[in-house]
Amino acid sequence: MTPSDVTLLVMAGGLGSRFGGDKQLVDVGPNGETFLDYAIRDALAAGIGSVVVVARTDLDALLRDHLARQHGPDLPLTIVHQDMHGPDRHKPWGTGHAVLSAASACPGPVVVLNADDHYGPTGVRRTVEALLAGGGSRGVILAFKLGRTLSSSGSVSRGVCRIAGDVLVELVETHGIRREHGRIVADDPSGQLPDDAPVSMNLWGLPEAAIARLPGQWAAFHAVHSDDPSAEFLLPEALDQQRAEGLLPIDVVGTEEPWIGITSREDLETARTALAET
Repeated sequence: MTPSDVTLLVMAGGLGSRFGGDKQLVDVGPNGETFLDYAIRDALAAGIGSVVVVARTDLDALLRDHLARQHGPDLPLTIVHQDMHGPDRHKPWGTGHAVLSAASACPGPVVVLNADDHYGPTGVRRTVEALLAGGGSRGVILAFKLGRTLSSSGSVSRGVCRIAGDVLVELVETHGIRREHGRIVADDPSGQLPDDAPVSMNLWGLPEAAIARLPGQWAAFHAVHSDDPSAEFLLPEALDQQRAEGLLPIDVVGTEEPWIGITSREDLETARTALAET
C-alpha cells in the first residue's frame, strides 16, 4: 500500500449555523484559498491519489467553479452530496453520515478531515504515514494540544483523548471548553483541563474496514433517532465504539502545530492573519 492508494475525504456539507454562512467556501488565504484548498494541496503533496468532497447539492456549482480555479482541470476529484443520501432532513445527519455517504467513492483507506480547519503543513502527511505504517488494520488520529485549539471568541467542543503508549484508550466529547482566568475549563463534562491535553480536531486516517462498519452503526443509530430533528451520527463516536469493541485499534500521532479554524465570524480575521504567516 502506498500514499496513492489513499483517498482524501473532506467533510464540507455543514450548514455553518454558528458562523452564519458557508464556511467551506470562505476565503482565508492570501490568494482566495479556502481551508479546503489547503487540505487538497497538503494531500497531493503527501502523494494521496484522489480527493472526495462531501458537500450539499445547493453548493455544487459554486464549489466546482472554485476548485477548478484553484487547482485546475486535472484534480482527481469526486463530489458527493450528503443531502442526497437520505433520509431527507434540513439539518445534515452528522459527520459519520457524511463519511458513510461517500463510502462508495472511497475504495481503500482514507484520510478524513473537516473543510473548516487547517491542521498545519505536516498534519495530512503525518497521518498518511501513520496510516500506511498500520498496515491497513489500524486507525490514526492526529492529536493537538488543547491550548492550541481554543477560540478567542467563545467556547468550543473537542474530543479529549486518553492515551496509553500512543494508542487511544478513550475519546471523551467535551463541550463548553474555554479559557477563564488563565485556566481551561469545560461545561460537559465539567472540570478543568490541562493546557497540553491531547484533543482530536477530526483528522483521521481510517482503514477500509472501518468505513465498511459504518452502515451497521448508522442503521442502529437511525432506528433510535429517526424522529429527532437535531440528532447527529458523529464520526468520532462511531469510531470510538469500534475501538471499544476491539475492532479498530487507533494510533495517536501528536503534533506541536497550532490549529487554525473558524467557529464564528469573529475567528475569521485571526485565521487569515495566521495563514498569511505560515
